[in-house]
Amino acid sequence: METHECAVLKLFVVGILVNVWMMKGLSAADGFSTEPTVPRPRKPCNESQLQWEVEVCGEYFKRDMAQIDPQHWCNLTHFISEYHIFTLCTETKSQFVHCYWPNPLVETYIIHIHKHFFSNCTMEHIVWVDPPEKTLTILILIPVFLTMAMIALVVWCSKRSDNLA
Repeated sequence: METHECAVLKLFVVGILVNVWMMKGLSAADGFSTEPTVPRPRKPCNESQLQWEVEVCGEYFKRDMAQIDPQHWCNLTHFISEYHIFTLCTETKSQFVHCYWPNPLVETYIIHIHKHFFSNCTMEHIVWVDPPEKTLTILILIPVFLTMAMIALVVWCSKRSDNLA
C-alpha cells in the first residue's frame, strides 16, 4: 500500500509542476492582456551580412572537421556534434540578421559544405533478394490463416448471439 501512496504522491507533484509550467507559459505578460498589441515592424533580411555570417559558421565547421580523420567523414557518428553546432550557428546567424531559416542562401552554402566534405560518401548499392521459399510461404500463409480465423470467429460469435436471443 505504501508504494501505491508514493506513486500517487509523485503523480500529484508532477501534476502541480506541469500546471505551474503551463500557467507560466500562459501568463498575462505573454500576450493575454486586454490592451491591443501593436505589431512591431519586421526588419528586412540583410543577405550580404548573412552571407558573411554563414561563411564564419562554415570556417568553424571546417576547423572542427580538420580535427577528424578524413576516412571518418562519411560516418555521421564521428562528426554529428560538429555538424549540429554548424547547423545551430547558421540558424542563429540567420535570426540575428532578421532572415528566416532555412533560406536559399543558407541552403546553397550548406550544399557547398556537403560537396566539399561528403562528396565521396556514396552508399553501397544494396542488392535486394527474395527470402527463401519456406520463409516466403510462411509470410504469405500467416495473414491468410489469421483472416480466415477472424472470419470464423465473427461467424461463430454472431451465431452464438442469435441462439442467446
